[in-house]
Amino acid sequence: MTRGESRPTAPRSAWLAGWLRGARRVASPNFGPRPAGTTIDLVVLHSISLPPGEYGGDAIERLFTNCLDSGVHPYFETIAALRVSAHFLVRRDGGLLQFVSCDERAWHAGVSSWRGRADCNDFSIGIELEGLEGNPFEAAQYECLAATLSSIAARYPVRAVTSHSHIAPGRKNDPGAGFDWDQLGRRAHDLAVEFIP
Repeated sequence: MTRGESRPTAPRSAWLAGWLRGARRVASPNFGPRPAGTTIDLVVLHSISLPPGEYGGDAIERLFTNCLDSGVHPYFETIAALRVSAHFLVRRDGGLLQFVSCDERAWHAGVSSWRGRADCNDFSIGIELEGLEGNPFEAAQYECLAATLSSIAARYPVRAVTSHSHIAPGRKNDPGAGFDWDQLGRRAHDLAVEFIP
C-alpha cells in the first residue's frame, strides 16, 4: 500500500446527511425541520411539467429554487411566487435530482392528511415525476423510481407509497390516471411497503 492510499473499507453508504449519492443535488431553500421525533414512513408521488405538457429544460429546478422567470411563459406568471419543493425529481429519461435532504421537511404536499395524520410534509418524502396528470410515464422513470424507493426504504422506515391525489383528494389529481401502479409494483416487488394509488 502506497503512502496516501487508504485501506479497503466497507462500501460507502448510499446516503450522506439525507442526500442520496448518485442523485444530482440542486439545493432548494424551501424546506424546514421535521417535528422532533418524527418517523418518516410515507412516500408521496407527484407529477409536474413546466410549462404544463412540456418536458426538459430547467423550469422545474428554477421553481424549486425560487428562480423561475415569470416573463418566460404566461403560465409562469401564475406560479412564480410559489415557495415549494420536493425531495426528488425523476426526469423523463430516468435522471434523478434531489432538492432537499430527506432528513428535512420539503414543501410538497400542502394541506394533506394520511390515515388520520394531518400535514404529510412532516412525515413523508416527496418524489416528483416529470409528466402531465393523466398521461403515461416512461419506462426509465419507473426504473429510477423503483431504485430510489429501494434506497429510501433501506434508510427510512417507510410503510407506504401513495399519490398526492390520495392525501389531498379534491384538491390534487397527480400523478394521475397515466401512472401505472402495477408497473411500479412489479419493478419494486421486493419492497415491504404498501402501494396505495
